[in-house]
Amino acid sequence: MVELLVASNNPKKLAELEAVLAEAGIAGIELVAPADVAAYPEPVENGLTFRDNALIKARAGAAATGLPCVADDSGLAVAAMGGMPGILSARWAGRHGDDVANNALLLAQMEDIELRDAAFVSCCALATPGGEEFSVEGRWEGRLLRRPRGAGGFGYDPIFEPLGEGGRSAAELTAEEKNAVSHRGRALRELAVHIAELKNR
Repeated sequence: MVELLVASNNPKKLAELEAVLAEAGIAGIELVAPADVAAYPEPVENGLTFRDNALIKARAGAAATGLPCVADDSGLAVAAMGGMPGILSARWAGRHGDDVANNALLLAQMEDIELRDAAFVSCCALATPGGEEFSVEGRWEGRLLRRPRGAGGFGYDPIFEPLGEGGRSAAELTAEEKNAVSHRGRALRELAVHIAELKNR
């Protein structure tokens, strides 16, 4: 059994990776949460791209624990805002992880804008203690709603309507539906090939 650190305190992200590995038939990988290892300082996410920040987190986890580490950086890119909030998505309203405030601020900023095109972007990275690194990016195209809908998901899900999902917000999809088409699900499925190879090292 190979232990793999998932550098996120969000249990939904760990569950998402578990589902992707199960779907791909990848066994022999035990996912480990940050709470299950000795505490280490959170790295400063000072990269300029999603890939930069995902690799910063994956490298830090691998270096601190001696375990291969998966990390992601993701956010919402709104066309009318030049791709923002982008890498600032989690702290758009000033406090990290305040989903309600982030959604409210973004909707207020976009109130009079007719162009609502947006995409969720995720970069998932894998770093090993031996210095190997892999990163992949997934995109989920859609449009920004004018008010939140749905109680599922997290982040900007209630105000994002994915293309081809029958007019439902991302927060109105089941976890299985979301994993099958989401930005992170797409990236994790690509990364799963490299995760499977950990058993051969």
